[in-house]
Amino acid sequence: MIHDAPGQGRAVPLRVLLADDQALLRGAFRTLLDSADDITVVGEASHGGQAVALTRELHPDVVIMDIRMPDMDGLTATLTICADPDLRATRVLILTTYETDEYIAQALRAGASGFIGKGIEAPDLLNAVRTVAAGDTLLSPAATRSLVARFLATPAETPPRHPQQLAALTPREREMVALVATGLSNLEIADRMYLSPFTVRAHVQRAMTKLGARDRAQLVVIAYQTGLAGANHDGSTDGG
Repeated sequence: MIHDAPGQGRAVPLRVLLADDQALLRGAFRTLLDSADDITVVGEASHGGQAVALTRELHPDVVIMDIRMPDMDGLTATLTICADPDLRATRVLILTTYETDEYIAQALRAGASGFIGKGIEAPDLLNAVRTVAAGDTLLSPAATRSLVARFLATPAETPPRHPQQLAALTPREREMVALVATGLSNLEIADRMYLSPFTVRAHVQRAMTKLGARDRAQLVVIAYQTGLAGANHDGSTDGG
């Protein structure tokens, strides 16, 4: 479950663009998103090309993007949006039925800030929007598991890392990285550790910098490469 994200109660609502080829789903998502005081839907797209055009026109804070759409698929649209320097402030949240390792990897390479399944609970979708809008990367637990499974199946795709690389991390940073590797969001980690989300985010970002991780997904992979996460780890470490 994704707990309350920063942004609730903000003076200016988050502006969201919906991109999905199914009108019924777009309508349902719009009703849900517009029910939140801090979120407003500014446009709808039925295919990737339209999503790109509307993003350039409207400059939304977040684009909620389906993957399988006609004309231009969501992954291509995501790559186009994220590569546009005029759209640096826009974040893309993939919302799909297909939580496969290949789609997850492609979405993250394209620049998506989050990847969640359409089976998500309504409050969690609202908080997912808030989370990516705040600058955090969000992977559902299922997406994290798929990403890790892909890495473990093809370890030669990334250079090996060794446990000594963790020496630069503080005990608390190690703890945060191990929890990130289980698929928890910063907000869920904050709830578990009785810390503020901002404190957790600072720890995670420092760990990413020290380990040379370009994003949260790569941080998960590094955690497995170094042995910080895995079958014998539960995300807890000693020290504070």
